Amino acid sequence: MVRSLNLPDCWIGAGFVRNAVWDYLHGRSTSPVLTDVDVIWFDARRCSPGEDKALETLLRGLDPTVMWSVKNQARMHIQNGDEPYRSTTDAMRYWPETATAVAVRLREEGPCEIAAPLGLEDLFGLVIRPAGRFAMEKKKIYQDRFKSKNWMTIWPLLTLA
Repeated sequence: MVRSLNLPDCWIGAGFVRNAVWDYLHGRSTSPVLTDVDVIWFDARRCSPGEDKALETLLRGLDPTVMWSVKNQARMHIQNGDEPYRSTTDAMRYWPETATAVAVRLREEGPCEIAAPLGLEDLFGLVIRPAGRFAMEKKKIYQDRFKSKNWMTIWPLLTLA
C-alpha cells in the first residue's frame, strides 16, 4: 500500500516498528498500544506539510483502519532545530531514542530492508536510551516523552539506560 505511493527514500518506522518488536519480545501476538503507522520519506523539492496531509488522506482511503502519519523528513529539521537532513536515514539519527530510530520497507524482491542508523542492539535488548542531543541538550524533551509513553508499564522487561 505505502509502496504504491512511489515516494522517494520511503520507509515505515518509529513507534510502529519499535512497538511490534517489543511486543514480540514480550510474547504478545497483539499489541496493547494503539499507534499510528509512521510513513517517513525524503524529497527536498516537496516539503509542503499539505502534501503529507494529502498522502495521509490517500492512505486512509486505502485502509481506514490504520492511523497514518506521513512526514517528509526533508522539512523536519526545521521543527526539530537541527541542521538540514540529507536523507531519511540521516534524519533518523536525530530521533529521541535509539530503539525508535528503526524503519523497514518492502523490497520488490526478497526480504524487507531495515534502516537502523543507531543500531539494533537497544531495540532487541529492550533498552530505552536517549539518542544524540536528547541525552543532554534536549534531555527535558526526552524525559517528558518517556513519562508520557508509559513504556515501563506496558513492556515490563524494558530497562532504562
